[in-house]
Amino acid sequence: MKFIISSEKFAKTIQPLLGIVINNPALPIIENLLIEVRENTLSAKATDLETTIINSTSVEADSEASIAINAKLLSETLRTFPEQPLTFKTNEENQTIEIVSEQGNYSLSYTNGAEFPSTPQIGESKSISISSKILENGIKNTLFAAGNDDLRPVMSGVYMEINNEHILFVATDAHKLVKYENVLTENIEHSASLIIPKKPLQLLKNILSDFDTEIKIEHNNTNSIFSFQNMEIYCRLIEGNYPNYSAVIPKENSHKLSIDRKRLLNCLKRVSIFSNQSTNQIKFKINGNELIISGEDMDFSNKANEEIKCEYEGQEIEIGFNGKFLIEIINTLISEKIEMHFSSPSKAAIIFPDQKNESENILMLVMPVMLNQN
Repeated sequence: MKFIISSEKFAKTIQPLLGIVINNPALPIIENLLIEVRENTLSAKATDLETTIINSTSVEADSEASIAINAKLLSETLRTFPEQPLTFKTNEENQTIEIVSEQGNYSLSYTNGAEFPSTPQIGESKSISISSKILENGIKNTLFAAGNDDLRPVMSGVYMEINNEHILFVATDAHKLVKYENVLTENIEHSASLIIPKKPLQLLKNILSDFDTEIKIEHNNTNSIFSFQNMEIYCRLIEGNYPNYSAVIPKENSHKLSIDRKRLLNCLKRVSIFSNQSTNQIKFKINGNELIISGEDMDFSNKANEEIKCEYEGQEIEIGFNGKFLIEIINTLISEKIEMHFSSPSKAAIIFPDQKNESENILMLVMPVMLNQN
């Protein structure tokens, strides 16, 4: 088998796949990429057995082939070439593929593609199409809040709900929670609710910034496929019922703070350096139009506090937070100002972007921590 493809085109085709290739896996074959050539189309596939991604592009080929090549060696080789056509020729006797370039010739060993895990069969399914930008925004705003607890697998993914009115994304790790909602103008033929693992969503997040297109989502009870352009991402869904996230969102919040987002973020980054590195505890003390943020590590006599002017409605309040979680939330928002709503020092604080968007709603929540009593 022989095919010709430009070095840059081949490198761009396999780049999105590298994020799920595992080093030293229990099944060695999945360290490879499956390269299949049929009818002048090259398809590259990678899998970690839970998520599978396939990307296709056109090539000049004289026959069909299916071979598995080490992902790291292939990607590192392609990155070293300046833009030029490369010729790939297989030698079936010693199972090597020769790369012919302007600089010289190179040989890589390959494995028969028949040994590579097969692509999941989704069977009977339903499908929905949505804008890539809406999907990208939903993932960007929620993915960081998903948990890592193996004992609560449903919280290790992002809950996605789609109907004729909106698309909803929710993620929580029990310490922080994000709810992102966007109005849909397309006609959705059926409703769906899925819990999607973090890894395929991270892949989508990395890839979608380069696209402005429609994403087709096929799904059944156990699997889903995200299809767009020449790419398909298969993933196994997380089974179970997602927690009742609405129950932890306080309904009555009489204390309302409005503040410059970047100024607050930079303050938190500085003060958190001086807080206890295991608890990351920082304290908010709000009175009038003054917010005092402080952090302390009594084990090492480290201490910091800063004052920031703000707009505040409510009685004086002192409340503690995990500074790391608060920084993650505020760093994700992109508005000039943010609003923080409090009900009491023992209940969650709700954070909104100050700039409202007619088509989307973002709510972020962070649980308080008990303040150290000096």
